[in-house]
Amino acid sequence: MEILCHCSLTPCLFHFSGACCGSDEKTYMVGGWAWAWWLITDIQRITLEIMTLQPKCEDVETAEGVAITVTGVAQIKVMTDHDLLAIACEQFLGKSVPEIKGVVLQTLEGHLRSILGTLTVEQIYQDRDKFAQLVREVAAPDVGRMGIEILSFTIKDVYDKVDYLSSLGKTQTAAVQRDADIGVAEAERDAGIREAECKKEMMDVKFLADTKMADSKRELELQKAAFNQEVNTKKAEAQLAYELQAAKEQQKIRLEEMEIEVVQRKKQITIEEKEIFRTEKELIAMVKRPAEAEAYKMQQLAEGQKMKKVLTAQAEAEKIRRIGEAEAGSIEAIGKAEPVVIYGILVSQC
Repeated sequence: MEILCHCSLTPCLFHFSGACCGSDEKTYMVGGWAWAWWLITDIQRITLEIMTLQPKCEDVETAEGVAITVTGVAQIKVMTDHDLLAIACEQFLGKSVPEIKGVVLQTLEGHLRSILGTLTVEQIYQDRDKFAQLVREVAAPDVGRMGIEILSFTIKDVYDKVDYLSSLGKTQTAAVQRDADIGVAEAERDAGIREAECKKEMMDVKFLADTKMADSKRELELQKAAFNQEVNTKKAEAQLAYELQAAKEQQKIRLEEMEIEVVQRKKQITIEEKEIFRTEKELIAMVKRPAEAEAYKMQQLAEGQKMKKVLTAQAEAEKIRRIGEAEAGSIEAIGKAEPVVIYGILVSQC
């Protein structure tokens, strides 16, 4: 027994048949690995990679009898669906890639030839995609029955040996040039007519536009005059209000300044009064009080002297009065007394 393992990057199908008990069971393995009996199990491979074909049909007559050569490019691969894979194995197992490509290539070329005979050169040349789609649709069922799938089919080149395509191109070119010239002439004619109509319409539109523009301009000037008058009025009102408010503010500021001046003056007067009071106190303390004290002293001294003189005068007057009274009393007593007595008294007094 051996283990078969496939590690290649190219997809490949393994077909196992035969067993140790004489069984003819077939097993398909896409990639991976599987057990195989040595010398008993039959192992065959078929590629699953995409194969490129280049079908070519030379000098094939079209529906008009023109011989042309067509080359295409097709991409095919073996389908991996189990039933279709079994069909592909029956058809191509044991064959090499070139052999498989050769079988499918012949099938595609056969269908390509048959389709070319039903179409004109113009249909083939001008719509290659549609032609390739038709070939793919017709050939797909046949190659599908072989287990092969057509992935894509495109027309690579179309040419002939009798210069039909070049003549067709020249004819087409001439027709196109002719149609272009006619179209240019008609276009110029239509353009001239249209230009005249457009000029007339333009003049009409311009006249209407000028009229509307004049009306709009007049209305604009009127609106601007009204707006200017309103703006000037508002400006005058605003200026007057501003000046009035400015005068009020100036008056208010002046009143506040006057109040400040009054307050400052009051403070200054208060300060001056306090200074005067302080000066007066200082003068009283330093000048008036000593002067008053000195004057009082002098007054007291003068009054003392005066009182002294008065008392002295009074005392002197009293003295004199008393002396006078005494003398008068003495004299009166002397006049009323007897002589003896008087003598005796006189003697006594002596």
